[in-house]
Amino acid sequence: MVNGNGNINGDQAYNASDIQVLEGLEAVRKRPSMYIGSTGPKGLHHLVFELIDNSIDEAVAGYCDKIELFIHPNNGITVKDNGRGIPVDIHPLMGIPAIEVILTTLHSGGKFGGSGYTISGGLHGVGLSVVNALSSPMVVGIKRDGKIYSQQYMRGKPTSPLEVIGESEETGTSIYFEPDAEVFEETTFERDILVQRIRELSFLNKGLQIEVTDERDPEGYQRIFKSNGLHDFVAYINKNKEPIHEKEIYFDIKKEDVVVEIAIQYNSGYNENIYSFANNIRTQEGGTHEVGFKNALTRVVNDYAKKSNLLKENDTNLAGEDIREGIVAIISVLVREPQFEGQTKTKLGNTYVRGVVDSVVYEKLDDFLDENPADAKKIIEKAISARRAREAAKKARELTRRKSALESTSLPGKLADCSSKDPAVSELFIVEGDSAGGSAKQGRDRNTQAILPLRGKILNVEKARLDRILASEEIRNLITAIGTGIGEDFDISKARYHKLFIMTDADVDGSHIRILLLTFFYRFMRELIEHGYVYIAQPPLYGVKRGNEIQYFYNDNELDKFMSQTDKKWSIQRYKGLGEMDAEQLWHTTMDEDNRVILQVTIEDAIQADEVFSDLMGDNVEPRKEFIQTNAKYVSNLDI
Repeated sequence: MVNGNGNINGDQAYNASDIQVLEGLEAVRKRPSMYIGSTGPKGLHHLVFELIDNSIDEAVAGYCDKIELFIHPNNGITVKDNGRGIPVDIHPLMGIPAIEVILTTLHSGGKFGGSGYTISGGLHGVGLSVVNALSSPMVVGIKRDGKIYSQQYMRGKPTSPLEVIGESEETGTSIYFEPDAEVFEETTFERDILVQRIRELSFLNKGLQIEVTDERDPEGYQRIFKSNGLHDFVAYINKNKEPIHEKEIYFDIKKEDVVVEIAIQYNSGYNENIYSFANNIRTQEGGTHEVGFKNALTRVVNDYAKKSNLLKENDTNLAGEDIREGIVAIISVLVREPQFEGQTKTKLGNTYVRGVVDSVVYEKLDDFLDENPADAKKIIEKAISARRAREAAKKARELTRRKSALESTSLPGKLADCSSKDPAVSELFIVEGDSAGGSAKQGRDRNTQAILPLRGKILNVEKARLDRILASEEIRNLITAIGTGIGEDFDISKARYHKLFIMTDADVDGSHIRILLLTFFYRFMRELIEHGYVYIAQPPLYGVKRGNEIQYFYNDNELDKFMSQTDKKWSIQRYKGLGEMDAEQLWHTTMDEDNRVILQVTIEDAIQADEVFSDLMGDNVEPRKEFIQTNAKYVSNLDI
């Protein structure tokens, strides 16, 4: 796409006159969630991403080829780059150094009307000032013009003047900060979350080297990320899958001031994995670039299939979903002044980008199919097979549709429904086994809580197409009970419950059932997870009783701590299954809203989630074995 030798952002000049000022910082500390999403872990890590994005902008502009991230023992963060260095000359309007303007004024930076950047990511100029406002302290270091500059800040305000502290022929920016404990609920950074984003940025910016050092790790952690771009991105996603063609489809084109970089490789699986980015920002809701890609892909494959007689002239065209079965595609565009829309502002809205991507994709894919007929045949035969399965699934899907919300006879017989018809207060407990199902039915709140017992383990949907999945009675019962439909019929607004609890035993079988259900929801009803409807129930592992008094504990540490603090005699019961608790105990510990412990299932990163589900539930044994060996040390309460 763009590397240290390229320059798509204009001239070398970058100084104080390029910094345009819009407003001050006062609102940031009053309402931080408006700027970083939350004051929880997501917002905390967003601070680091803003600093990294600022350095990435220098890389995209062609002035930086190395970024370093340090996580310090005190949980402070340093981000360094070898870009041009933030300007330090006096701002013509503000009368203070440009760096101070950038760090203390919201909506200031080289991304607003100045010539500093024409393509950028991050929060488009608000990033550094927001991080500064929420830091305690921040120290900035700048190398440019043969000098080394330094300045300190506290909660958004400078506590020292900009000073020259040395000389250097190098250029670049270094920012150290500590998150303000007055603002954030938690100030401990999770390395895996940071590494996940950095790996992604490395894939999106070929040739850029990003180093991560975690000084908190007693064994010493340092990773260097440097990739060959989207080639490596696709290979990473497909590493534990079986590609059906060895050569990746790849192109990198600039057209009408839009840089379009795309990599594609099909695998033998049944899932569609398309990840789109605009200016290095993950566009989770898609947008015009993704629409242009899908439209061109459908047209070019059908056109090629017809002209090569893989589809007969009188055959109906392959549907887009047929052609996208098993695809792994990365779409990355660089756009001047991107317009982001959607519920989470992660949908690209620039209309002209659709046409640009459409024309580029059609032309380059047409060339690939013509030049690689053997690979083209494999892709089209897979799509034809997918169409047959889709048509069979369409017939099976009819069995899962509710004719009307009033026709209770269409619901599964095993479902003990709740009396409430308000999805916002209705809960569905998906329970392992008839014994636990019986206790749950007796102990529940019949007004708002429904119970659906499962008989054994459901089908592993990672290894099956939709037609086979819908042949499973247990899965059909589940789909019908939830009410949303599945596949092309899925409609989140028809969900009959806004809380779905997976409630299984705390043993190997229970864990397996839980992952099977999560795989099903992730692959075929992902919006349920994205809307926050899916939960894991947490029944206690121990009941500690003395006379009529009983206390419950959810892990060994809690129990050990309690027992070490008392010298009274208690009888301990280990609950190996939900069926060992009577209805009252199950209600009190696991279903009562006032007492229960629950985990909400979230998808922080779809790429990592796909990798985990593929590793755990796919055909390849080795990654599953590696996952278990790596994570076994975290398991303390597993009965085998």
